[in-house]
Amino acid sequence: MTTVDPREDLSVLRGPGGSGFRFMAGQYISLMKPRIIELLLITTIPVMFLADGGVPNLGLVVATLIGGTLSAGSANTLNCYIDRDIDAVMHRTSKRPLVTGTVSPRGALVFGLALAVVSTLWLGLLVNWLSAGLALLAVLGYVVGYTLILKRRTKQNIVWGGAAGCMPVLIGWSAVTNTVSWSAVILFLVVFFWTPPHYWPLSMRYRDDYASVDVPMLPVVERFVVVARQIVLYSWAMVLTSLALVVVQPMGWVYTVAALGSGALFLSEAHRLLAKARAGAPEKVLRPMRLFHYSITYLTLLFIGVAIDPIWHLALPGLH
Repeated sequence: MTTVDPREDLSVLRGPGGSGFRFMAGQYISLMKPRIIELLLITTIPVMFLADGGVPNLGLVVATLIGGTLSAGSANTLNCYIDRDIDAVMHRTSKRPLVTGTVSPRGALVFGLALAVVSTLWLGLLVNWLSAGLALLAVLGYVVGYTLILKRRTKQNIVWGGAAGCMPVLIGWSAVTNTVSWSAVILFLVVFFWTPPHYWPLSMRYRDDYASVDVPMLPVVERFVVVARQIVLYSWAMVLTSLALVVVQPMGWVYTVAALGSGALFLSEAHRLLAKARAGAPEKVLRPMRLFHYSITYLTLLFIGVAIDPIWHLALPGLH
């Protein structure tokens, strides 16, 4: 039986109601990992409100979001290009376009590099060159620092490699002010400390996947109780750092309530995970994905507080 290479005949790529072009466009967009980009943008927009002290210029917000999306898409695409060998082995990533063959390695590489160039020029020309430089630094940090150097060599890979995912905070602030302040640095650190307790529960769930490709994620090389203990430590650092913004900025009651409430729930979930790990519970009983999913909710709630707080202050200054 003869098989057809989908890169040679796009007709085999058409869905029930779609064209080959639309399918391929979707495949390239999937390389950008849109769901991860959405999470990054959750932090960018609110920081722009805080930096402005109110509602920032809509055109500036749109330009920053487009540039940030292209920049993050570049990093994610190049990550898929570099990791295509292990993605083919891991069950969680086995459907990615470079694994299925719907996108060629060369096509992904060119696409990723083109996104890096376009995003840097876009931000530099339409926002400012500080934001453009920070975005390019984020791409280099994720692709070179995390994917090429750290990911396959150290159990601390996600700790230091995750710093690239904190850059949207600095980009959002610099887009409005063309500077980086201590408030932006504190929010950068909040996301930095948030990354391990966000990602390690996912790594616990897919421990066997990472072990099968010799990627030394912390849950692969350490017992779950050690991982859970680290999650608790980083969670406390995250919550305490978020409260430091109340003093440095300073923030009002809207942000303070958001930080305290969402932070208390996060710590409760982290300690629940540690208690079950100490009891020797297996992964199915530990339910680490419960903390993973809540970590996204936490970040959303916290940064909604970041955005609303300055607007509330303008609307009702006496209640700030």
